[in-house]
Amino acid sequence: MAYKIIDKCIMCAKCEHICPLGAISLSPMQYEINPRKCNECKGIDEGPLCVMVCPVDVIIKREKNDKE
Repeated sequence: MAYKIIDKCIMCAKCEHICPLGAISLSPMQYEINPRKCNECKGIDEGPLCVMVCPVDVIIKREKNDKE
């Protein structure tokens, strides 16, 4: 299902640097997670690395009806 970054992001870039698949990038307005690249860090026991490093908890699971 992948994750997304909501608009309360403080632009710290910690998530971008830790993503092993390069699924996170800076768009003109905020960081975004490419749902086609994100595999929710499957195989990593701790879970999604971006969620773990986010200091403001703005990375959340996408809903089925979310736009890409």
